Amino acid sequence: MMPDPSKAAGGSTPISSVETREGKYLLFRLGPESYGIPALKVREIVVNQSPVAIPHTPPFVKGVINLRGKIIPIMDLRERFGLTPICVSDRTSTIVVQVGDPTTPLLAGVVVDEVLEVIEIRAAEIEPAPTFIEAVETACIIGIAKTQSGVRILIDVENILAISEWKVQVRESSSLN
Repeated sequence: MMPDPSKAAGGSTPISSVETREGKYLLFRLGPESYGIPALKVREIVVNQSPVAIPHTPPFVKGVINLRGKIIPIMDLRERFGLTPICVSDRTSTIVVQVGDPTTPLLAGVVVDEVLEVIEIRAAEIEPAPTFIEAVETACIIGIAKTQSGVRILIDVENILAISEWKVQVRESSSLN
């Protein structure tokens, strides 16, 4: 079994080798752009579940949901990326991902405009994240995939959910009180 290349002692780091980036990705849409996250990080896709707001959290943290007895924090990925807040539609979905240490994983949800498909992306199709603009935060980008159907930005969910602004501590619970 191949070790998780996105993990390093003491926390998350960007994935360094293009060969370790290849694999299956869940593609989703935010506005007109397509993004992908490693399919192995995805636990499930939830549709139409409104989160309970938590006071004093960043605007992109929408709250928590109770998913079969587990309290899951929810982040609006559009707002996290500085886009206009999402207009909820029948295609809006929450992708529940598992991140962190395998012995104490964190489940979290990211709200996206629409889930598209799962595709296999080869190492030869992935370019490193751009470094030519200092203002662009590339720690959350695994790389840029050039597929037959277009360019896809591959997202590092470990880094998105580990950022200092995302300070929601969640415990498992049997119900929402």
